[in-house]
Amino acid sequence: MIVTIDGPAGAGKSTTARALAARLAFHFLDTGAMYRAVTWLCLQQGVDLQDESAVADVARRGVFEFQEGAVHVNGQDVTREIRRSAVTNDTRFIAGNNEVRSFLVELQRQLASQQNVVTEGRDQGTVAFPHAECKFFLTASPRQRALRRQQDLAQNGEQVPFEEILTQQEGRDQRDAAREYGALKPAPDAIPIDTSELDFEQVVTKMEQIVREKLARHATP
Repeated sequence: MIVTIDGPAGAGKSTTARALAARLAFHFLDTGAMYRAVTWLCLQQGVDLQDESAVADVARRGVFEFQEGAVHVNGQDVTREIRRSAVTNDTRFIAGNNEVRSFLVELQRQLASQQNVVTEGRDQGTVAFPHAECKFFLTASPRQRALRRQQDLAQNGEQVPFEEILTQQEGRDQRDAAREYGALKPAPDAIPIDTSELDFEQVVTKMEQIVREKLARHATP
């Protein structure tokens, strides 16, 4: 079974997907980390992020490993580095690159083949896995999402003003919604969950119950 979790930045996709995968004993696929990893590699190599062909070439030549939440690029552990604001702010160039998105979607499908997977991102239920058996779309209020992002950065050693994060987030939302390929939008059959007023445990438990009900129906001859 493939379970997709889409939604805007700060809605809680990554932490929720990781916890849900653990409860279900599914593999966890963090697609946002893939775009961050390509961004990090391009920055390391001094590639012009607006040169789409050069960026796509870097993505195709890179060796990316994603296991149990850890991210390695060309053998180097970059799990913490890709979460820094400098990478986050430039990921938009990678996410808007259709060649890179096509390459990464194919990689996502390869990683998810022949196994049970919980995958999160912005186009998992619409582009990467349109036939997934269970789809969720997480949302939260803009201020709540910005607060979560601020807390995540603080845990990574970065102190960023709340209003700055909120402004960056609004711009990112607009770009994600207007993207030509892989635009941020819920799949027609996605189950919407607003996490603004729900705590983490409530969200994961609710999603687990829905997935297990679907699993039970699939198992019924």
